[in-house]
Amino acid sequence: MNDVQVEEIKRYFGVIAEGLRSDLRQVAEGHVGIGRGLQEIRDEFRDEFKEMRALMRLSFSQLDQRMRMLETDLSALKARVDRLENTHA
Repeated sequence: MNDVQVEEIKRYFGVIAEGLRSDLRQVAEGHVGIGRGLQEIRDEFRDEFKEMRALMRLSFSQLDQRMRMLETDLSALKARVDRLENTHA
């Protein structure tokens, strides 16, 4: 192999190496983009989860309040029934 052939091979592999660098940059940029997209999805899910949790707390609080009212009403009704039964007995 002579010097001209060696230089031609060096140039050829230089071009190939530059192409690989370019491809690697594109892969790295894609990786960064995917990472950002995943972070946005995580943030969105976190926010939606917080919102759902707040809505569920409110719903459970309202249900608890209604149950307490029903229990109070039931106790009052039982007391009235007991009084009526004792009156008629």
